[in-house]
Amino acid sequence: MTIDAPRCRQIIDTVDRTKRQVRVTFNYRYAPHNSKIAELLASGAIGDVHSVHFEWMLNTSHGADYFRRWHRDKRNSGGLLVHKSTHHFDLVNFWLGTKPETVVAMGDLRFYGKENAEARGEKKFYSRVSGSEAARDDPFALHRDQSVFGDGISIEDTMGVMVRYRSGSVLTYSLTAYAPWEGFRVNFNGSKGRLEVEVVEQSYVNSGGEQSLEGALESRTIILRPLFEKPVEIEVPTGSGGHGGGDPQLLEDLFGTRQDDPLGRAATHIDGAWSIATGIAANESMRRGQMVRVEDVLKI
Repeated sequence: MTIDAPRCRQIIDTVDRTKRQVRVTFNYRYAPHNSKIAELLASGAIGDVHSVHFEWMLNTSHGADYFRRWHRDKRNSGGLLVHKSTHHFDLVNFWLGTKPETVVAMGDLRFYGKENAEARGEKKFYSRVSGSEAARDDPFALHRDQSVFGDGISIEDTMGVMVRYRSGSVLTYSLTAYAPWEGFRVNFNGSKGRLEVEVVEQSYVNSGGEQSLEGALESRTIILRPLFEKPVEIEVPTGSGGHGGGDPQLLEDLFGTRQDDPLGRAATHIDGAWSIATGIAANESMRRGQMVRVEDVLKI
């Protein structure tokens, strides 16, 4: 929705003043597997959720894209904990039906950037791909874009975040932007059992510059492990389209015929504000080196 607290506050105040509506297109909410997770948790399948471990991997095609272009400057994008993770933090808010309270985060630039490449023994560097001989041997090179191993990158590529929610649940979250596969694992621990999810996605851009749908699926698995019972693999309906099948449903909800939705997947500007609040607080935590209360950086 935006990248920092002042701009977010301006959006909230404008909506309050004009009495207009803002929809935030959180397409991942509509993906069938993410909707199924929300259904299972709401049904009490694992009881009260006490902890969540959420690991998101961006591979060396998609992840690198954030380091080739304007996203690489934190002043433009807010870094990946805002620009990308806003979708992931929103999923947790959506799944648990709660809001973030306190955040602790650590992060570094460990893979991309010139210094990291030099430390790994790289000797050939270039600024932009166009006209560069050095770019010919670089699997990360895309026509006209900047080098992911250049100077001037101010965002992190390796991040860990811990969040406590109003419900008492605790999230441990990690984001890696140079993984060998794309997708996520999320595990929920509750008073009646555990829910385990793995989703492998296809990347949206490869080193040849060919485009494909972001979030198209290779595989997905949801396993419910009730206490003292045998585990059950949950069947999930398939969906076509980008973001795991979420895009067509979101577009129908936005521009087609609105249907009653017991899951409440349609997101408002307040939902958007709560999602980026976690990323904004995480950036502040990294800057200060200490825990940050969300309400201290953004009052919603």
